[in-house]
Parts: sequence; structure tokens; C-alpha cells
Amino acid sequence: MSYRRDHRASKAALIDNFDNIEEGGLRASSSYSHGISDHENEGAMDSLQDRVSFLKRLTGDIHEEVENHNRMLDRMGNEMDASRGIMSGTMDRFKMVFEKKSNRKICQLAAYFVVGFFVLYYTFRVLLYFLYG
Repeated sequence: MSYRRDHRASKAALIDNFDNIEEGGLRASSSYSHGISDHENEGAMDSLQDRVSFLKRLTGDIHEEVENHNRMLDRMGNEMDASRGIMSGTMDRFKMVFEKKSNRKICQLAAYFVVGFFVLYYTFRVLLYFLYG
């Protein structure tokens, strides 16, 4: 993580000098190229090499991040497929239960009990709220 923080500062330095590149600051005219000393040329080459290596590391980080996201999306897709299979199996079982009339009546009775339980629960809860509230 500190590796990325160190290079974020370098990114600002890289972008600050981008205007010079657009304006032709790194382009050498024929009269200017004769006046450049080897020392200045080496300095410019080192600066350019640093920028290229920074961009290479940055693209490597982007590639790594994309690969991590792709793996995460693949895992999530596999989990969604598994849950879809479970849900379809459950729905098939419900269909089998509701095909017979006697099973349908038993399910309706169970649903009435569940609904009745919730109605009684909330009724008592509201009464207790008003009594002790």
C-alpha cells in the first residue's frame, strides 16, 4: 500500500511537466540540439526513464486491480448460480406440494397459523406499549 502512495506523489510530478511536453518542451529543434551537452542529455534521459518506469508500474497496478476484480466477479457469479439452483429446487418442491389438494389445504392451514401468530404478537406488543409505555 505504501508502494502506491509513494508513486502517487510521482504521478503529480509527472503530470506537472506534461504541459512542457505538449508545448514541445522536450522536442529539440536543430539549432538547440547542437547546444545540448552530454550531461543535460543524460539528465533528460534519466528523467524520461523514470517517467516510463513509473507508468509501467502504474499500468501493472491497474492490471493487478482489474484481475482482482475479475476474480471477485467470477466468484460472485458462481455463488449466484449456486443460489439459483437452490431456489429452483425449492420452487420445484413447492410445486409438488401444491399439486395435491390435501397438501394445499395443509399449507393454507399452516399459513393461517403463521399469520395469526403475527397478528396476536403485534396486538399484545401494542397493548403492552400503551399499558407500560
